[in-house]
Amino acid sequence: MEYKESTKIKGLKILSPYIFHDFRGEYVETFRIDQYQFKDDQGNLISFVEDDISVSKYGTLRGLHGDSKTWKLIQCLWGEIYVAVVDMRIDSPTYLNYETFAVNDKNRLQILVPAGCGNGHLCLSERCIFSYKQSELYSGMQNQFTIKWDEPKFNIFWPIKEPIQSSRDSSAEYIK
Repeated sequence: MEYKESTKIKGLKILSPYIFHDFRGEYVETFRIDQYQFKDDQGNLISFVEDDISVSKYGTLRGLHGDSKTWKLIQCLWGEIYVAVVDMRIDSPTYLNYETFAVNDKNRLQILVPAGCGNGHLCLSERCIFSYKQSELYSGMQNQFTIKWDEPKFNIFWPIKEPIQSSRDSSAEYIK
């Protein structure tokens, strides 16, 4: 696995797992504890305690969601997604910056999203499987923030005009 640091969001990392190809197909190691030794801003090792997946159909946009404690390691197991990450940490030098990524079952990119950042993903294939590890157990939406997907302060390019969204996402408010 190789990784690089984002130049747009402090603490965000873009990981490229090694993909082994042969006549049978491919093999990808998506997590190995001795190689995924990342630290938070206080120097504490980030440990993942929960794995989740979501399956979406084309045009579904989930997010932008986040909270102040949870680090996420995200990837696309099947299909293709367009991922946006926004820095919502008021004390961060990259506050209100965002970065987008095309993540799919071919490039196998993984994105390490820092606590305090929001992320969202748009399904670009007929179906997609989004997978993520979390450093905190999910404790409900009351501890999370939701940002409107087309927030003007970010002006994120999304390759769709009218995404399919949950009521939580479609009713999110703009930043004041």
